[in-house]
Amino acid sequence: MARKPITDTEDRAGSRKIGALRGLMPFVMRYRGLLALSVVALVFTALVSLVLPLAVRRVVDGFQSGSTQLLDQYFLAAIMIAGLLALGTGTRYYLVTRLGERVVADIRKAVFNNMIGMSPAFYEKIMTGEVLSRITTDTTLIQSVIGSSVSWFLRNVLLFFGGLAMMLATSAKLTGLVLLLVPVVIVPIIALGRRVRKLSKANQDWIAQSSGKASETLLSVQAVQAFSHETLSALRFSDVTEQAFLSAKARIAVRAALTVIVIFLVFAGIVGVLWIGARDVREGAMTIGALVQFVIYAGIMAASTAALSEIWGELQRAAGATERLVELLTASDSVTDPARPAPVPQPCRGEITFDAVRFTYPSRPDAAALDGVSMTIAPGETVALVGPSGAGKTTILQLLLRFYDPAAGRILLDGTDLRDMARQDFRQQLALVPQEPVIFADTAMENIRFGRPDATDDEVIAAAKAAAAHGFVSDLPEGYGSQLGERGVMLSGGQKQRIAIARAILREAPVLLLDEATSALDAESELAVQRAVEALARDRTTLIVAHRLATVKKADRILVFDAGRIVASGTHDSLVAQGGLYARLAELQFTGGAVAAE
Repeated sequence: MARKPITDTEDRAGSRKIGALRGLMPFVMRYRGLLALSVVALVFTALVSLVLPLAVRRVVDGFQSGSTQLLDQYFLAAIMIAGLLALGTGTRYYLVTRLGERVVADIRKAVFNNMIGMSPAFYEKIMTGEVLSRITTDTTLIQSVIGSSVSWFLRNVLLFFGGLAMMLATSAKLTGLVLLLVPVVIVPIIALGRRVRKLSKANQDWIAQSSGKASETLLSVQAVQAFSHETLSALRFSDVTEQAFLSAKARIAVRAALTVIVIFLVFAGIVGVLWIGARDVREGAMTIGALVQFVIYAGIMAASTAALSEIWGELQRAAGATERLVELLTASDSVTDPARPAPVPQPCRGEITFDAVRFTYPSRPDAAALDGVSMTIAPGETVALVGPSGAGKTTILQLLLRFYDPAAGRILLDGTDLRDMARQDFRQQLALVPQEPVIFADTAMENIRFGRPDATDDEVIAAAKAAAAHGFVSDLPEGYGSQLGERGVMLSGGQKQRIAIARAILREAPVLLLDEATSALDAESELAVQRAVEALARDRTTLIVAHRLATVKKADRILVFDAGRIVASGTHDSLVAQGGLYARLAELQFTGGAVAAE
């Protein structure tokens, strides 16, 4: 299946056909055996349901025959048929519900597996909360359809046509009258069904927006509270949620109207047909048992018709949900692995080359973040990237991690283009300490072990000591077994950074990337971490992004960035002697800007 890009919610507002449910077939067909058993149970229960009115006819006519023995046999047969119906229904429910849960679990895993590999460029087009809404809310809808609605739909289709056939066998005359009602019932189902489908799709989109807004706000709750935005955020969430409710209310109203129309037309028609049938019984044209049998089959057919009209609305909703999930499953990414990835050089020496690299962020296509950058970093060399905010320093790290691909030029690791290797393979050679450390809702031990999942407890503790994190971790209520809370709410900014540094140390990668790694540390902790980083960098290629020049004075080389270009290169002393941008930055930081002011 060809992959396509995700579009914005507004582009998806239009509803599409129920054929979108075909997107579920690859998942359903994985379990052909379970599906076949479900179909057998479904057909069995439908056939038993159609046999039951025959037994009722025998019982009714048995009263007229006066034979007690026959009457007993008819009652016994009716009980046995009811038992088979109960057994078949229970079996069908178990098989179909199990199939639905299995398929939905597979869909959720497939969507998550596709989303977890998407580059940051992908998430510039869609909110994370909306993705989560699709994985949860939309898959719940699909579970309901596969585990209930589809089997119920097929069962009612069988009962409809089976009941119709048995009605013809019982009385062709009365059946012909009933069939005259079919067009009258089908027209509103088709007309209002289209409206339900459109409203269902719009409702799901509003729910996704509501989820996205809630996720975004709650993940930034401290900033929201700090700027007294609680009321404004609540109002914005309320507006989106209210729109979701209004669209749901419109959908419910149309479905309710559809149900009213269909049920009234069906049962009004049946009453009219029964009136004619009652006259035939009085005239001796048919027996009472035959009329009762016809009435039961007509009831089965009417109930099936009413059920189909309601289930059709559920299928419409599921079609919209399936469409949205298929969008995620088939979504394309601007960053992909090659079909036949080249192996990562082993052992990896850590030589990094940028060859005339030009890059613009997708959200800012007119502003070049890097403009023709060329540089080579030797294995084991420590290089600092400095410059004003927005100069392109962090972009270097993001391209090196291949979160994005350059618009022009090449990035090489040990002479091999990053685009020729699998991302997961070459990223094993990199250890990152980001500017904003990510702390998971897990223990301190597991947060550090995230750097290398197979590390022992002793190795984790050694890494924590090297990152000056052992002290505060040991002081936590349960030490390394303490839960750090969502996004590390129990830790200060500096403590989070030391956890991230310990994670990078534990990774033991030949290339170390430090993005403002000591920006949130106090002077004492910064000194301890600086010593750890210096020891760690001795045998590794190290790139340090820093605004605080005190952290880069000992680097082998300093590259000065400005407006996406390298404007100077050298050691701290040589760059200060040259004058220019670096000298001005150094003067501002080390002299408090006194000379600059003069």
